Amino acid sequence: MLVGNNWEGTADVIEASGDFAKIGRMNLIPDKAERLREIYTNPIKLAFFLGIRLTVGEGHDQYTDDLYTTPDGSAVVVSRPSFADVVAIDTATGKLKWRFPVSGYRSDHMAVSPDGSRVAVSASTSNTVHVLDINTGEQTGSFKTGDKPHENVFTQDGKIWNMAIGEVNNALDAPWLDGLKGDRKITVVDADTFEVVKTIDMRERLDAFGQNDRSDAIRPVAFTPDESKLYFQVSFFNGFFEYDVAGDKVTRMKTLPKNPDTSDDRTTYVNDSRHHGMSMNPSGTKLCIAGTMDEYATIVDRGTLKEGPLVPAAKPYWATVSGDGKACVISESAADQVTAIDFATGRKIKSVPVGDHPQRVRVARLPADWTSPSAS
Repeated sequence: MLVGNNWEGTADVIEASGDFAKIGRMNLIPDKAERLREIYTNPIKLAFFLGIRLTVGEGHDQYTDDLYTTPDGSAVVVSRPSFADVVAIDTATGKLKWRFPVSGYRSDHMAVSPDGSRVAVSASTSNTVHVLDINTGEQTGSFKTGDKPHENVFTQDGKIWNMAIGEVNNALDAPWLDGLKGDRKITVVDADTFEVVKTIDMRERLDAFGQNDRSDAIRPVAFTPDESKLYFQVSFFNGFFEYDVAGDKVTRMKTLPKNPDTSDDRTTYVNDSRHHGMSMNPSGTKLCIAGTMDEYATIVDRGTLKEGPLVPAAKPYWATVSGDGKACVISESAADQVTAIDFATGRKIKSVPVGDHPQRVRVARLPADWTSPSAS
């Protein structure tokens, strides 16, 4: 598994199951000096660079957001928000293979196509998703989204779903100011033609479900294996919703426990996230939820929506599934570690120390004899 250390610009490589042992590390910003020269000689780029540091970066530069390996394991492809790009780093040499500057001034979440040949990346300040050839970095297409595109998902039926979260870096967080957060919607496009197939305004669906005061800024999501149901988190909420894809409606809501030490002041939540991180086991029976501001993670039974033990965690910011499908792996961004939780029991398996502010964790493919490149 790859663990992206956002504030450090590195990726720790750990075993994808078993004891989750550390294997090595890669430097994902080998071109840092060159990028900083470009930024500091361009006043507009510098303004956005510093803006990222002061807002979404919580006082830090964002060097590593999302990351995947190419199908043959020859490169790690990573989005770098502060550098507004996507790059491929050679896993053998640690050197830059290709670079794609996104439109606008910040790159964000990515997704890889089912066959591993393409990667979609959100360009959050230009309301655009770029789709690139994962081996060459050449753009194969793009499409426009709502404000601040965030999560991307390729579905098995040949679609790309993009969730736009709107503005999360201002203090206009009261429910009655929700309309000032921008155009938040799901944009569904054909993955080959990039034509819009459907636009979903979750505001209407939440209102119909009786949740008119709930934010419609969709955070991480998880589809069932048959893609008939979508589970999603929203800003400010300690819980999640279930959406019936064919019926086009919200069908269930789960409210998870509040940490009594967590403030009710919405302006204290990191980038509007109360809970941020969700994954589903391969059989579709369990959900893993990262309770970011409430500082726990928990396994939820999808049938009953009953949560398991609350596993203490320091600002958990992502949740993914281990290589063997038996565990959920969360990133504890405030503790600089990742923690594996057993889907069957809901109990903690192990924590592994990693770099500064881990966020995205992804299952990777690397050569069996891989070792850290000397350039790292």
